[in-house]
Amino acid sequence: MRSRVAADLLLKSFFWLSGLFILLVLLAIILYLIWRGGPYISSQFIVGSPAGTPLGSEGGIFPAIKGTLWLVLLALVFSIVPGLLTAVYLSEYGSSGRLAEMISLLVQSMSGVPSIVTGLFVYALGVVTLGWGISLLAGGLALAIMVFPVIVVSSRDALLAVDENYRLVANSLGVAKSYTLRRVILPRAAAGILAGILLALGYAAGATAPIMVTAAAIAASSSGALLEPVMALPYHLYILFNEHISINQAYATALVLVILLLLINTLALWLYSLQERINSR
Repeated sequence: MRSRVAADLLLKSFFWLSGLFILLVLLAIILYLIWRGGPYISSQFIVGSPAGTPLGSEGGIFPAIKGTLWLVLLALVFSIVPGLLTAVYLSEYGSSGRLAEMISLLVQSMSGVPSIVTGLFVYALGVVTLGWGISLLAGGLALAIMVFPVIVVSSRDALLAVDENYRLVANSLGVAKSYTLRRVILPRAAAGILAGILLALGYAAGATAPIMVTAAAIAASSSGALLEPVMALPYHLYILFNEHISINQAYATALVLVILLLLINTLALWLYSLQERINSR
């Protein structure tokens, strides 16, 4: 008995220490970025455009912020509807069929594909074959393919987390499955689905590899035109570091990007906790 108690205590201590270690690492990264990049963040840095020689050594990052938002929004436009429909099929209609097994395997395989491979595929298809060129459209498609598995898995899990008794009662009363899905299941899973979409948004916002070969440019207006290149925060940060343009601008850009991702992920975690409270009622 004592050995079991000791083993449980050891495991709990290990889990707590692991979580604390991850938290401390994240806090150290944030504090370091604040120390190095915080003094260089100003209103002009947020709303200004890159300037100086070489380009980016002065000025701001507003076109990169706009470009990132355009890319993420376009990726969500491409991926939300197919992702939700796939999740609904897997959770409500084909949970035990062979087709569902194949789709699940495909989704899992897609989640393991390196993002640069996705970028190269879209480069070959959209940029070269279809003649889109380096453009917002190609980058949005690449990010959509990348986040599609995230939306499918998170939405499917949110739907499956809804109490099965709702489905059983509706089925016993002869209520159509589509009506139950629309009026009961989806509303109760909405918070979890939205949380998954936000996680996908954060995943897309921080991706560099897919947009390097499909959408990103060192300098662009990021006007939102589909067939024009855009600036993006991850790529702009990569250029600042890789080309040694300005280490101070790079740290400030990194801090803005990390804060943006933290806000998105914090909201997603809050929605997940809301989903759990809804399902526990």
